[in-house]
Amino acid sequence: MAVDVKQIGEQAAEKSALIGRIRSEIGKIIVGQEYLVDRLLLAMLCNNHVLIEGVPGLAKTLSVTTLAKTVRAGFQRIQFTPDLLPADLIGTMIYNPKTGEFSTKKGPIFTNIILADEINRAPAKVQSALLEAMQERQVTIGDETFRLSEPFMVLATQNPIEQEGTYPLPEAQVDRFMLKLKMGYPSKEEEHKILKQMARAAPDLDVDPVISQDEIFDLRKLSDNIYMDEKIEEYIINIVSATREPETYDGSMKDLIRYGASPRATIFLAMAAKAYALIRGRGYVTPQDVKDIGMDVLRHRVIVSYEAEAEEKTSEDIVQWVFDMVEVP
Repeated sequence: MAVDVKQIGEQAAEKSALIGRIRSEIGKIIVGQEYLVDRLLLAMLCNNHVLIEGVPGLAKTLSVTTLAKTVRAGFQRIQFTPDLLPADLIGTMIYNPKTGEFSTKKGPIFTNIILADEINRAPAKVQSALLEAMQERQVTIGDETFRLSEPFMVLATQNPIEQEGTYPLPEAQVDRFMLKLKMGYPSKEEEHKILKQMARAAPDLDVDPVISQDEIFDLRKLSDNIYMDEKIEEYIINIVSATREPETYDGSMKDLIRYGASPRATIFLAMAAKAYALIRGRGYVTPQDVKDIGMDVLRHRVIVSYEAEAEEKTSEDIVQWVFDMVEVP
């Protein structure tokens, strides 16, 4: 096994140069935001979806668009609005009066990378139209089912401060997102760079595609092969179990958690830790990898109780408590 780990480590170090090229290209446009860029790359390696939450003006949309430009793949931006219909997203059947037959008109979801901008502005029927595509990688129009091409990623944004005219995402849909990211403001130094770079009538937003779809598939295979010791696997299981049975560690916490994380969280946490190790150029997972990525995997999967809300405790507070209490291998 030691030989295999060494070989995987060498491959990871070699492939990290490719990931570095993507970072460098994105860095031409996006100042700072290493946290966001790393998580978007991680989701791409895991073949999964991301929900990005942040106030307006933090470059959520620009970051996703820039990432898409660095990949030689299809990209569609869909602006979610209250009057959007499921057919506007997945497509519909069109009747031809000359032939008397129906033909299928595919919607914008038939691409590789989708930016679902302000996803919480669309009603539930549109949001649920994404469910089959995100989970099953297929879309049903009429009586026909179409497979979506690979890679397929939904990168959604939402604004946490403006709730008028919005439709909160149901738990079932939020759970389909591998990661939920919360973006903060840049530092003063980063904002100074942003000012110099973007404060002009026509800022340069061009980047070059530096990675092909085949290279993405190769990186995904390598990510799956990153070595994870059995003790790390047990650590992940203990973390997720603690969100369901907090009384094992502290009896007073039981009343603060309404629902813990599901087995999907266990799977995603293991996948994300492997991809995070690969991004860091390593062929093995450490407990710190699990901690670094754990909040983004779990924050939207732990549902707090009314008692927790009364005590002004958030799901992030609960997840942090879990990481503090579970013994690190």
